Amino acid sequence: MKSSPETYSDPPWLSVTTWRYVLSGTSCMTAGAITNPIDVIKIRLQLENELSATSRGMQMFKTRYYRGFLKGMIQIAKDEGFRGLCKGMFASVIREGSYSTLRIGSYEPLKQLMGAHDVAHTPLWKKVLAGAISGSMASLLTSPIDLVKVRLQAEGKLAAGQSKRHANSFAAVRDIVRQEGPRGLLTGMSPTVQRGGIVTAAQLSSYDHTKHTILNLGLMKEGPSLHVVSSMIAGFVCACFTSPVDVVKTRMMNQHKDKKKIYTSTFNCFVKTWRAEGVAGFYKGFIPNWMRIGPHTIITFFLFEQLRRIVGIAPI
Repeated sequence: MKSSPETYSDPPWLSVTTWRYVLSGTSCMTAGAITNPIDVIKIRLQLENELSATSRGMQMFKTRYYRGFLKGMIQIAKDEGFRGLCKGMFASVIREGSYSTLRIGSYEPLKQLMGAHDVAHTPLWKKVLAGAISGSMASLLTSPIDLVKVRLQAEGKLAAGQSKRHANSFAAVRDIVRQEGPRGLLTGMSPTVQRGGIVTAAQLSSYDHTKHTILNLGLMKEGPSLHVVSSMIAGFVCACFTSPVDVVKTRMMNQHKDKKKIYTSTFNCFVKTWRAEGVAGFYKGFIPNWMRIGPHTIITFFLFEQLRRIVGIAPI
């Protein structure tokens, strides 16, 4: 029972391309708000025992403060209340509304520019390349928003008499420019762009390819069940490919200007992490990373596909 092409008329009010951007932004902002607490836990785990000699290999699991996903969530709630798990939510939603709108909205037009007009039989390499280009471009344009999100989410329980690093998202922008200059907003841009390219290449291409492989084999019909199955697979693939660069990005962005810089470049961060913590260091926070990317991917594509159907746009 293979999929057959359906005919779609022009959607109301806006062009198909414009609707793609609007709907992708709406889907991703919803997913970003729902999964923000998981993102906070992931950030904390990635920064824990940074470059510590006691954090190499399996030893890292014995010296942690947050001690994994569930205990980390409980510890943050205990130390900072539920609001601690919501840190950076405004910046996170704004980031999704800009970064993810651009990366997902641009994916299909870029595929078509490469001659991929038959969605059911597009070669995987074209999907990967379209995703890498759209993700890198989106990250390049929205890196400062990601920086603000990471800085807000990274701050844990404050010691007695210690003040917040940044009061809110707007204060964070002001503080960064005041303390580090306008170029401070570009901190961590290189790993952010790299991560954006890898995330989108892995997530969109695996969702797209998994979905059409299942349809072509006649295993499932187009619909919500197929969207959930495809997005679950895409979420796992994305987490596996992006965890190492995500750790590097988080550490680069979290560096304090008023302290001596630990890392001078993305490569330097990679080498230092490797030497101090080994391969396992690049997969710190993998479970919350996967538990964020998984639900985020499911919510994003489920909503995106349903909204497309309502508006009258063909599925991905």
